[in-house]
Amino acid sequence: MTKVVIIGGGPGGYEAALVAAQLGADVTVVERDGIGGACVLTDCVPSKSLIATSTRTSYVRESSMLGIHIPEAEADEPAVEVDVHQVNGRIKRLAQAQSDDTRARLIKEGVEVVAGEARLVDPRIVAVDDRRIRADVVLLATGAHPRELPTAKPDGERILTWRHLYDLKELPAELIVVGSGVTGAEFAGAYQALGSNVTLVSSRKLVMPTQDSDAAEVLEGVFARRGMTVLSQTRAESVVRTEDGVRVTLSDGRTVDGSHCLMTVGMLPNTEGLGLEEAGVRLGDGGFVEVDRVSRTTVPGVYAAGDCTGVNMLASVAAMQGRIAMWHALGEAVAPLQLSTVASTVFTHPELAAVGVSEDDIRSGRVDGRVVTLPLNTNPRAKMNEVKEGFVKLICRQHTGIVLGGVIVGPRASELILGVSIAVQQRLTVDDIAHTFSVYPSLSGSVTEAARSLMLASPE
Repeated sequence: MTKVVIIGGGPGGYEAALVAAQLGADVTVVERDGIGGACVLTDCVPSKSLIATSTRTSYVRESSMLGIHIPEAEADEPAVEVDVHQVNGRIKRLAQAQSDDTRARLIKEGVEVVAGEARLVDPRIVAVDDRRIRADVVLLATGAHPRELPTAKPDGERILTWRHLYDLKELPAELIVVGSGVTGAEFAGAYQALGSNVTLVSSRKLVMPTQDSDAAEVLEGVFARRGMTVLSQTRAESVVRTEDGVRVTLSDGRTVDGSHCLMTVGMLPNTEGLGLEEAGVRLGDGGFVEVDRVSRTTVPGVYAAGDCTGVNMLASVAAMQGRIAMWHALGEAVAPLQLSTVASTVFTHPELAAVGVSEDDIRSGRVDGRVVTLPLNTNPRAKMNEVKEGFVKLICRQHTGIVLGGVIVGPRASELILGVSIAVQQRLTVDDIAHTFSVYPSLSGSVTEAARSLMLASPE
């Protein structure tokens, strides 16, 4: 029986363990913080739980547009009181419950779960404290942690990373968010909805520079409409405590005062102290583990998955890397990881979801294709819900009509993108989508409408 040892119990680790157990391997998972790892306990699950609360808060504030009026409140701005203690308590309970459920599933499938810190003694021996575990296959799934700036050291009270947020006793009155990538945008939008006055510091012209520019422009407009201050094309040089808050000094010389500062300036891999380089595992720029498309490292029998590899740092990608690693290691047929088919979402309100090639790929000539964009404000379901911002963008190959990608900005875009993802993965054409029934009225109807527009369009 093949012995598999997995270091790290996040999505890359526990999904790999389930696959390996299903294939008959003897599996041990070593995790220092709890099954689910940072994704479940401190990052993805908690943040999306917080965002769920903030989205409901936005719906309450905007309910007057639908004829719902809350007594003793202004018609245009219903009073909303957020109990941060209750919100954070719920978030922590949900995270722990998810961790417990996943642990129970692993144990039910016969996986041994070991609490502790692991390191490689050599490619076939994993040490956990005084214990030595022999392995035929090792999977590294150790994750990553928030990057810290030497001039803005988090203290967990006023200068924060996102892992400190759920211990706050009160809602930040004046929150400064440094970093306008996906994480920064999500938390900025969430806390603005919860009632904080938010200032977002962005080093680029638009927030979320790695996303579709039309989508970023829509979301920045939503932020401004809801009262957020976005300081563009400047960086935070330092963050210091003041008598009753924080002061952020910007690269253009300005200073911004607030009650709290949230640092969202990237992630660093958890690869130190694991004995990787001594075992021959090559680390690339920034200390990330180098892997190929079937999750192999430079050492035979040692694989890696998830954020420690720096490959598109999403839970879904980590899980797929872990599964691919086990399929490959245990002799199953496996297709290499295809990043071009990965769907991603920014959980702002409205959400931004995307998959496949971008419009920039078309404009630059890198890909020969056609694009159509339909605003959601013409969609009947959107009108019923007073949705005024957002769009559906669909991209297909110029002559064949094969769907290459898409972008959706709107409510539940994370759910709506699945249809486009299936089309990209299965190489469906816009004709295939156009001839598929969608519910009327529905937001997904805009996807089929976009497909019909591309189907009827003549190539330039």
